[in-house]
Amino acid sequence: MPERSWRPDGPLNLGLTVAPHRHGSGDPVWQTTPDGALWRACRTPEGPGTLRISVVAGQVHGMAWGLGAEWLLETMPDLLGAADDPAGFGALLDAMGDDPVAGFLKGLHQHASGMRIGRAGRVFEALVPAVLEQKVVGREAFRAWRWLVRKYGDPAPGPGPEGLRVPPSPGTWRLVPSWDWHRAGAEAVRARTIVNAARHEGKLETASTTWEADRLLRALPGIGVWTSAEIRQRVWGDADAPSVGDYHIPGLVGFALTGEKTDDEGMLRLLEPFAGHRHRVVRLIELSGRRPPGRGPRMAPRDYRNF
Repeated sequence: MPERSWRPDGPLNLGLTVAPHRHGSGDPVWQTTPDGALWRACRTPEGPGTLRISVVAGQVHGMAWGLGAEWLLETMPDLLGAADDPAGFGALLDAMGDDPVAGFLKGLHQHASGMRIGRAGRVFEALVPAVLEQKVVGREAFRAWRWLVRKYGDPAPGPGPEGLRVPPSPGTWRLVPSWDWHRAGAEAVRARTIVNAARHEGKLETASTTWEADRLLRALPGIGVWTSAEIRQRVWGDADAPSVGDYHIPGLVGFALTGEKTDDEGMLRLLEPFAGHRHRVVRLIELSGRRPPGRGPRMAPRDYRNF
């Protein structure tokens, strides 16, 4: 069983850093045990693997099992934001002087100290749940992801917690029959998007930059600017990829920064001074808990299993 220790060059909040990679509290790919350790099951380039991460006194300790163990340990610092630049964001805010928006974000940045934007490094681990989350409420997408991974994923190597599973391979996603997509609650459009993307998995996984990944992803039917951003945030740790086209985020950003809700165009104008860190700003606003009054109708869940 290989192991690795790593000390970040600044504060690290494991929970806040990893949260975007988890899809609901019952995600079978990510689990937290009572001792505070985080477990990740992954289909790495070398094969299935399991990673256990614990943090004690600022020191990160990783243990891994399976064919992908060495890859998981090698990429563990990237997953936890080793290549991220939160200090650069702090310097940007300092350079803005007494600007009230910068002061507000500086407070959020300090409060969420240790929140980093990490690189998970596996496209399909992010692509499938991102597509499942298109135009539906979170709990509906999380339910579909759980159902499909539990049915078509593999048991995670090693002594991980019960129910921990490695996501299906792209080849397996291509073989999921239509009736199981239906049972999971994913209609034909999202299913076709995932199956088609699986045919191009080799090219997607070799993209070396977030810009190349954006071009390749958006060339695929069913993947637009929102889905591409959601994937690149997680796979390449893109701190400047805001989720344009999201149902909630423009309103959150507008209300937090101006006191009024806005649309995508308005959100991008508000985020422009923070170029290079626009997704980070959105994450900080989401974590702040600051929400506009709920005056409009909520987006209701739709259970496609009943259609």
